[in-house]
Amino acid sequence: MNTGTTTGLRITAFATALAAVFGGAYGLGSGLDPLVDDPAPAAHERHPSGADRSADGGHGGHGDGEDGGHGGRKPDPASGEPVGGLRVSSGGYALDLRTPRVEAGRAATLRFRVLDRDGRPLTEYRRDHDKELHLVVASRDLGTYRHLHPTRAADGTWSTRLTLPVAGDHRVFADFVPGADPEAGADAEGVTLGTDLAVAGPYAPRELPAPTRTAEVDGYRVRLDGALRPGAARELTLTVTRHGRPVTDLEPYLGAYGHLVALRSGDLAYLHVHPNGAPGDGATEPGPEVSFTATAPSAGAYRLFLDFKHRGEVRTAAFTVRAGTASGAGGTDGAGDAGGDHGGAGHGH
Repeated sequence: MNTGTTTGLRITAFATALAAVFGGAYGLGSGLDPLVDDPAPAAHERHPSGADRSADGGHGGHGDGEDGGHGGRKPDPASGEPVGGLRVSSGGYALDLRTPRVEAGRAATLRFRVLDRDGRPLTEYRRDHDKELHLVVASRDLGTYRHLHPTRAADGTWSTRLTLPVAGDHRVFADFVPGADPEAGADAEGVTLGTDLAVAGPYAPRELPAPTRTAEVDGYRVRLDGALRPGAARELTLTVTRHGRPVTDLEPYLGAYGHLVALRSGDLAYLHVHPNGAPGDGATEPGPEVSFTATAPSAGAYRLFLDFKHRGEVRTAAFTVRAGTASGAGGTDGAGDAGGDHGGAGHGH
């Protein structure tokens, strides 16, 4: 390999050292947070409604039909309105990442703030699914995924420990419902903000895994049935088995039997969906099936990450899905597993 090729496959380590690890008031994130990694290049190839995330979120409660998975508006592909996570500021709020770079393979403390309309750190949030804020970190090639629950200090600074194994560009998503918005009142919608995180170290680009219908993680096998369709709600059903036997005793995790995050390949547009039904509603069984209703904002490839809890541990199953056109012409629907290590390998803080 010549020097030019080698240079094109690597990024140099950043000269700036990491900020000192913060303890004390900042604390650590939850110890049961999902993690998915693919260290090697991959081969080519009803909350009553479980609708997906809107342009500015969808955490503001649980709606019916047109509401997002967290209660926000559905994205409208025809309107040109961006889906969640593509903006660093939205709805009068801005994501201020205080740790803009980390080093691959080395534990670090990620710190950030959410700023309000006056540029002050937001300190009042509405709890949604047992947490004030959900943090997702994903690599641009969608080979690395973290679902984290950081700790907030009194001054509004959030912090969490994490280790990202592979260098390259990553995206950070803050998913929350503001708790003090006089303009929104009781009808405040959720907000999803996104910004870039640089991870220093040798870098080799990875291909998106090809679509298939199953994912393997820690002895569990998850099958995905259904398809994403742009501009139209479709049901996705995920069936969990362990060593060939149906898992019928899934445990509630953040108030649900499963959580699904979808990221669009390319720009990492963010969709956050929740199951149809909830534990204790008298109708929803604790497995083996967990169903969701989701709407893709456009045709293209998506990476789906299912978090589920069993025997006290949260695991993540990852799938590649290709959404066809809204009319079905000129496109196909497909779903698949991660392949290799994408199916899930443990949990980060």
